[in-house]
Amino acid sequence: MAAINESLERIGADAKKAASVIGLLCADEKNRALEACADELKADSGVILEANAKDMDAARKNGLKGAFLERLTLNEKRLDQMASGLREIAALPDPVGEISSMKPAKNGLLIGKMATPIGVIGVIYESRPNVTSDAFGLCFKAGSGVILRGGSEAVCSNEAITAAFQRVLARIGLPPCAVSLLADTSRETAAQFMRLDKYVDVLIPRGGAGLIRAVVENSTIPVIETGVGNCHIYVDESADIAMAIDIIVNAKTDRPGVCNACEKVLIHEAVVEGVLPALAGRLFSAGVEIRGDGRLAGLVPEIKPAEESDWDEEYLDLIIAMRAVKDIGEAIGHINARSTKHSESIITGSYDNAQRFLREVDSAAVYVNASTRFTDGNEFGLGAEIGISTQKLHARGPIGLKELVSEKYVIYGSGQLRNA
Repeated sequence: MAAINESLERIGADAKKAASVIGLLCADEKNRALEACADELKADSGVILEANAKDMDAARKNGLKGAFLERLTLNEKRLDQMASGLREIAALPDPVGEISSMKPAKNGLLIGKMATPIGVIGVIYESRPNVTSDAFGLCFKAGSGVILRGGSEAVCSNEAITAAFQRVLARIGLPPCAVSLLADTSRETAAQFMRLDKYVDVLIPRGGAGLIRAVVENSTIPVIETGVGNCHIYVDESADIAMAIDIIVNAKTDRPGVCNACEKVLIHEAVVEGVLPALAGRLFSAGVEIRGDGRLAGLVPEIKPAEESDWDEEYLDLIIAMRAVKDIGEAIGHINARSTKHSESIITGSYDNAQRFLREVDSAAVYVNASTRFTDGNEFGLGAEIGISTQKLHARGPIGLKELVSEKYVIYGSGQLRNA
C-alpha cells in the first residue's frame, strides 16, 4: 500500500505541475499539439493495433464476448476516428479565457466571468480505448492535465496510445505528464486514486453502474457523475409507423453495447397491433431478443415474458423490452420512474404531445422523431466527449469542452472603495 501511495503521489504531483504549464498555453499552441497527436496515432497505428490484439486475445481467453469485445476493438477505421476527433477538438473555439456576462454594477464596477482551467482531471473508465484519446484531447484543449485509469482488459491499448501522446508532448517541449495513465489497474490503486484530492480537482467515471456507484460512494474528489443508459422510445398513437420502426431498429442494433442504445420501447395501446408484428420481425431478423408484457407476448409468441427487473436493466446487448401504455401520460410516468435520465425519444405526429414529452421527461437528452443514438459529443458538435452526465449540477448531457472548464469572476474598477 505504501508503494501505491508513493507512486500516486508522484503521478499526482507531476500532473499538477504539468497542468500549470498547459493552462497558460494559447489556443494555437494547444491546437498544434493536438494535430501532432492525431498524426502520431496514424504513424504509430501498427504498434497500437498490435497492443490491442494482445488485449483482445486476453479478453477472449477470459471468456469475454459480444458487446464487450466490440467496445474493446481497435482497427484502422477507429484509429482514423480517434485522430479525427483530436482534429475536431483542435478546430473548436478555445474555452479558456472566454469572458461572459460582463456588465456594470450600481457601484460602478464592471463584473463578469472568465472561463478557467479546472487543473487536473481524473478519468476512470472501462474497456474503451478510444476514451483514452478523447479524454486527453478534451482535457488538454480545456487547459487541464489528465490522469487516466482505464480497465484492465484494455491496458496494453491504453499504454500504447498514452505513450504516443507523451512522445509528441516531449518532442514539442511540453510536459509529457500532461497525460498520465495508471498502468496498475488493481482495485487498491483505484481506491487510492479516488482519494488523491491533494492533486486531482475533479473525477469523472465512465462505465457501468457498478463503476460509477463505486466512484461516487468512495471518492473524496468532487465527481461529475456520468450515467448508464436505460434509454426509452415511446411510440405515440399519432406516430408514423414506418418511421417508428426504422428509428427503433437503428437505436437498438447500430451499436447495442453503447449507453445511448435503446433498451425499452413503450407503445400506445391504440397502435400496438399496427406496430408490433413488423417491428418484431425486423428486430428478430437482426438477432434481437424481445421481452414484453402480457399483451405483446400474446400478439407475437416469440416474445419472451418480461420480468419486473427488465424495466430497470441496461442490457448493452441485443435485447430489448417492450410494453403497451394507455397514453402519453403513462409513458412519461414510466420513463421518469424507470429510466436512468440519459436519453429518451417520442415518435409522434402530434405537436402538442411532442412538446409535452420534451417538457415533462426528466432526462439529459430528449428527442422527437429521432434515434437516441445521437446522444454523443461528436454528433452534438462538441468534437468529442468524455461521457454523458445524467446529474443536474454543473454539467448535464455530453461532457465537452465547456463542461471541462471552471469560471472565476473578473472585476474592473476605477478606484471604488466599499463603505459599510
